[in-house]
Amino acid sequence: VFTVTGNCLVNVFAVCDSDLTSGGAATVEVGVAGNTAALIAQTTATGIDDGEIWVSASPAVGVQALPSTFIVNDGADIILTVGTTTVTGGSLDFYVTYRPLSAGARISAT
Repeated sequence: VFTVTGNCLVNVFAVCDSDLTSGGAATVEVGVAGNTAALIAQTTATGIDDGEIWVSASPAVGVQALPSTFIVNDGADIILTVGTTTVTGGSLDFYVTYRPLSAGARISAT
């Protein structure tokens, strides 16, 4: 979802633009390789609906507190992991707020 260069403080969240659908019990989570649910906890994909903000296993409609701030180390790109089965439809817009900690640190969408 995002490429990380350098060390950064980050908040990651997504806004659902259309209900996520699945032919089974797909799960989704956001984190880094080796810690795939570190930034947003594993959530049943079909539980994320249009108009909800996804920052945790309990998406909320309309308003949601900014998620916890995390330190992401250089090279630990932020990834979306789909588990169990595939997500067959729907749309999430991902956002990141960040503060660079090391010289030249930045985050970009992949």
